[in-house]
Amino acid sequence: MTTSFPETKTGLRFGTACSRGSLAVMACLAAVLAAGLPVRAQDNPVLAKVNGAEIRQSDVALAEEELGPSLAQMDPATKKDNVLAFLIDLKIVAKAAEDKKVENSEDFKKRLAFTRSRLLMDSLLATEGKAATTDAAMKQVYEEAAKQITGEMEVHARHILVETEDEAKTIAEELKKGGDFAELAKKKSKDPGASDGGDLGFFTKEQMVPEFSAVAFTLEPGKISDPVKSQFGWHLIKVEEKRARKAPEFEQVKAQIETYVTRKAQAEYVAKLREAAKVERMDKPAEATKPDAAKPADSKMAPPKK
Repeated sequence: MTTSFPETKTGLRFGTACSRGSLAVMACLAAVLAAGLPVRAQDNPVLAKVNGAEIRQSDVALAEEELGPSLAQMDPATKKDNVLAFLIDLKIVAKAAEDKKVENSEDFKKRLAFTRSRLLMDSLLATEGKAATTDAAMKQVYEEAAKQITGEMEVHARHILVETEDEAKTIAEELKKGGDFAELAKKKSKDPGASDGGDLGFFTKEQMVPEFSAVAFTLEPGKISDPVKSQFGWHLIKVEEKRARKAPEFEQVKAQIETYVTRKAQAEYVAKLREAAKVERMDKPAEATKPDAAKPADSKMAPPKK
């Protein structure tokens, strides 16, 4: 069993409780807002007051982060207005909940305890992840992945895809008579890339079905294959160029590497804490309670797009 958690902007967490809309969750979000980093008053203006209680710019920024995806399609002005309206309602309803002693209910106490634990986890794992993303650590991951990529052969080819062998043979005859491969691809091929003259760009053997790769990687540049059958139909392949694959520049994949190093550090930290903890699962036999070591995400770097 691998250790995995849903991802958020601030770290790792078990879902988004603030989407539930309960009074308990409103109070939890209020606690989140109150936990923000201090900022200078001149950079953090008061945007509204509700019965004397201030709502500042920093409160709006935190709420935007927490509400995240539900605001994605809004322009900045609309987003700010909607978030501020939400925070006003939040304070009004939270105060009404306090007056009704909602916080004394067992359900509220359980939800508050859960959210507190979740926020503690988020904060600690975010710190651990940030500490791990040093330049040295990221460069090491890059160099190890680059070694696996560098030197692998890749081919730049075009193809024409048709339904039957007879169609492929007819097109092959046109090509032998001097027909332009790209133009015939545009007219005859059923592949989605036909509009680009059948251009597939550069690819490695593993990126294509075996029947296709077996032919493409044996053709010399400029040569056109005989009809080749695959699960998709019949292909005519023209190889444009061959080269040894190069790793993308570090800056091109830096964001991917940072994400990988962060998640790896967080997963390893959780695994270490699990190892030291006494965990008793009453719903499973004792031998099934020990989890597998956490496994990081795939470290392969995508090649630069052509």
